[in-house]
Amino acid sequence: MSNHIHLLAKSPNRDLSDVVREFKSFTARKILKAIEEEPESRRDWMLNLFEFAAKKHKRCEKYQFWTHENHPEIIYSNKFVDQKINYVHENPVRAGIVEYADDYLYSSARAYTGKDCFLEIIPVIRSVEKPGLMRSIR
Repeated sequence: MSNHIHLLAKSPNRDLSDVVREFKSFTARKILKAIEEEPESRRDWMLNLFEFAAKKHKRCEKYQFWTHENHPEIIYSNKFVDQKINYVHENPVRAGIVEYADDYLYSSARAYTGKDCFLEIIPVIRSVEKPGLMRSIR
């Protein structure tokens, strides 16, 4: 999706909140740098939007790329894992972007159906030994 990301994540050694915060920080820096340095026709529009968003929060320096909130959910069963994966895969279909989930270039649905995938995907092992968190990042 062009305006948010869904992520099933597990961190055996660290607090998942720290991992998500570092992910957002790292990706925001990389994306903003690419917008500033690469040829991009919407550069001024995007940077103005991110600058406007940053003014709403004291802890932002110049730009805010990600929102500050997350929507974690405890993963408590294999059935729930499957429901969340299906929800994520069907998101572009519900939005009317594609007819079939695995047609969306940036979806892990492609990897699950054996198609080449733009993103590196680590398939979810459907065996929940200990409950974890799923983060929906927007």
